[in-house]
Amino acid sequence: MRILGLTGSIGMGKSTAAAMLRRMGVPVHDADATVHRLMGPGGAAVAAVEAAFPGVVRTGAVDRAELGRRVFADRAALRRLEAILHPLVRRAETDFLKRQVRRHTRLVVLDIPLLFETGGQRRCDRVAVVSCPAFLQAQRVLRRPGQSPARLAAIRAQQMPDAEKRRRADFVVPTGSGLAPAWRRLAAIVTAMRG
Repeated sequence: MRILGLTGSIGMGKSTAAAMLRRMGVPVHDADATVHRLMGPGGAAVAAVEAAFPGVVRTGAVDRAELGRRVFADRAALRRLEAILHPLVRRAETDFLKRQVRRHTRLVVLDIPLLFETGGQRRCDRVAVVSCPAFLQAQRVLRRPGQSPARLAAIRAQQMPDAEKRRRADFVVPTGSGLAPAWRRLAAIVTAMRG
């Protein structure tokens, strides 16, 4: 089984690319979705997050907005949160990979936003980075609820620059010219990886 890492900075179109890969029949493990489940009602991380950040749990789930306010500009708090979440996300990823091995799947995707930042590329055979021009990234992000230019700047400061991600990637998927070019690029990557 071959593993393709999928990554890209905020607003670059990674979720759209992951959805396209699923439509092509490639199983995708979504690290962000795993985090949402872990912190959702009954999630495996809820108790540990509440213990580390008292008062962030509401009706059995982590209030992500409140947690974000506490950790966003506090590196030590962010490291505490990551120490809780990362092992649980890795366990879910390992379970996903074991299931795919049992199914004799030829190609899987690990959709990890901070792939390079966390060293996750070492678990992948190849890495694809989704990328678009910075002005388009900003337009996409600023349309989201709760986003602002200052928050986008802070997020960009925490992420590896897009140019560096593109330099390190095996494949670059352009997402700034519509869906068709991105689809064609992803289809070519899938063919190459399965071949």
